[in-house]
Amino acid sequence: MFVTDAFAQAASPLGGGSSELLISILPFVAVFAIMYFLIIRPQRTQMKRREEMLRNIRRGDTVVTGGGIIGKVTKVMDTGELEVQIAETVKIRVVQGSVSDVRVKGEPLAANAK
Repeated sequence: MFVTDAFAQAASPLGGGSSELLISILPFVAVFAIMYFLIIRPQRTQMKRREEMLRNIRRGDTVVTGGGIIGKVTKVMDTGELEVQIAETVKIRVVQGSVSDVRVKGEPLAANAK
Protein backbone atom coordinates (compact mmCIF):
# COMPACT_ATOMS: atom_id res chain seq x y z
CA MET A 1 0.00 0.00 0.00
CA PHE A 2 2.76 2.47 0.90
CA VAL A 3 5.47 0.77 -1.19
CA THR A 4 6.94 3.01 -3.83
CA ASP A 5 7.56 1.81 -7.37
CA ALA A 6 11.38 1.84 -6.89
CA PHE A 7 11.29 -0.62 -3.97
CA ALA A 8 8.81 -2.84 -5.74
CA GLN A 9 11.06 -3.15 -8.78
CA ALA A 10 14.23 -3.82 -6.74
CA ALA A 11 12.79 -6.87 -4.98
CA SER A 12 13.05 -9.90 -7.22
CA PRO A 13 11.33 -13.18 -6.36
CA LEU A 14 14.06 -15.14 -8.20
CA GLY A 15 16.93 -14.02 -5.91
CA GLY A 16 18.53 -11.34 -8.05
CA GLY A 17 20.65 -10.27 -5.05
CA SER A 18 23.17 -13.07 -5.60
CA SER A 19 24.11 -11.80 -9.07
CA GLU A 20 24.55 -8.30 -7.67
CA LEU A 21 26.84 -9.72 -4.96
CA LEU A 22 28.87 -11.56 -7.59
CA ILE A 23 29.22 -8.43 -9.70
CA SER A 24 30.35 -6.40 -6.68
CA ILE A 25 33.00 -8.98 -5.65
CA LEU A 26 34.30 -9.58 -9.18
CA PRO A 27 36.58 -6.47 -9.29
CA PHE A 28 38.31 -7.52 -6.06
CA VAL A 29 38.94 -11.00 -7.42
CA ALA A 30 40.29 -9.53 -10.66
CA VAL A 31 42.64 -7.17 -8.80
CA PHE A 32 43.95 -10.04 -6.64
CA ALA A 33 44.54 -12.20 -9.73
CA ILE A 34 46.43 -9.38 -11.45
CA MET A 35 48.55 -8.75 -8.34
CA TYR A 36 49.31 -12.46 -8.02
CA PHE A 37 50.55 -12.84 -11.59
CA LEU A 38 52.41 -9.51 -11.78
CA ILE A 39 53.90 -9.23 -8.28
CA ILE A 40 53.67 -12.29 -6.02
CA ARG A 41 54.54 -15.07 -8.48
CA PRO A 42 57.63 -13.40 -10.01
CA GLN A 43 58.90 -12.49 -6.55
CA ARG A 44 58.63 -16.12 -5.42
CA THR A 45 60.59 -17.36 -8.43
CA GLN A 46 63.24 -14.70 -7.83
CA MET A 47 63.57 -15.78 -4.18
CA LYS A 48 63.92 -19.43 -5.24
CA ARG A 49 66.69 -18.52 -7.71
CA ARG A 50 68.53 -16.54 -5.03
CA GLU A 51 68.29 -19.39 -2.51
CA GLU A 52 69.58 -21.80 -5.16
CA MET A 53 72.49 -19.45 -5.95
CA LEU A 54 73.44 -19.17 -2.26
CA ARG A 55 73.25 -22.94 -1.77
CA ASN A 56 75.52 -23.57 -4.75
CA ILE A 57 78.38 -21.28 -3.71
CA ARG A 58 81.61 -23.30 -3.89
CA ARG A 59 85.30 -22.71 -3.30
CA GLY A 60 86.81 -20.73 -6.16
CA ASP A 61 83.65 -18.76 -7.00
CA THR A 62 84.01 -15.03 -7.44
CA VAL A 63 81.30 -13.32 -5.40
CA VAL A 64 80.02 -9.78 -4.90
CA THR A 65 78.76 -8.90 -1.42
CA GLY A 66 75.94 -6.53 -0.61
CA GLY A 67 78.53 -3.90 0.29
CA GLY A 68 80.17 -4.13 -3.12
CA ILE A 69 83.23 -6.15 -2.11
CA ILE A 70 84.40 -8.52 -4.85
CA GLY A 71 86.43 -11.53 -3.83
CA LYS A 72 87.17 -15.20 -4.36
CA VAL A 73 85.67 -17.80 -2.02
CA THR A 74 88.41 -19.81 -0.33
CA LYS A 75 86.29 -21.69 2.19
CA VAL A 76 82.59 -22.45 2.68
CA MET A 77 81.69 -23.06 6.32
CA ASP A 78 78.71 -25.01 7.66
CA THR A 79 77.70 -22.06 9.85
CA GLY A 80 76.47 -20.09 6.84
CA GLU A 81 79.65 -18.09 6.48
CA LEU A 82 82.19 -17.80 3.69
CA GLU A 83 85.86 -17.01 3.78
CA VAL A 84 86.53 -14.61 0.93
CA GLN A 85 89.93 -13.52 -0.31
CA ILE A 86 89.77 -9.88 -1.40
CA ALA A 87 93.52 -9.28 -1.84
CA GLU A 88 96.70 -11.36 -2.00
CA THR A 89 97.03 -11.67 1.79
CA VAL A 90 93.61 -10.45 2.98
CA LYS A 91 90.80 -12.89 3.78
CA ILE A 92 87.50 -11.87 5.35
CA ARG A 93 84.55 -13.81 6.71
CA VAL A 94 81.24 -12.96 5.11
CA VAL A 95 77.73 -14.12 5.98
CA GLN A 96 76.46 -16.18 3.07
CA GLY A 97 73.17 -14.25 2.93
CA SER A 98 75.02 -11.01 2.23
CA VAL A 99 76.25 -12.28 -1.14
CA SER A 100 74.38 -10.47 -3.87
CA ASP A 101 75.91 -12.10 -6.95
CA VAL A 102 78.12 -15.01 -8.00
CA ARG A 103 80.17 -13.85 -10.98
CA VAL A 104 82.42 -16.77 -11.94
CA LYS A 105 81.90 -20.37 -11.02
CA GLY A 106 84.83 -22.12 -9.40
CA GLU A 107 85.68 -25.75 -8.75
CA PRO A 108 82.98 -28.41 -9.04
CA LEU A 109 81.53 -30.01 -5.91
CA ALA A 110 83.53 -33.26 -6.35
CA ALA A 111 86.81 -31.34 -6.16
CA ASN A 112 85.78 -29.82 -2.80
CA ALA A 113 85.01 -33.23 -1.28
CA LYS A 114 88.70 -34.30 -1.29
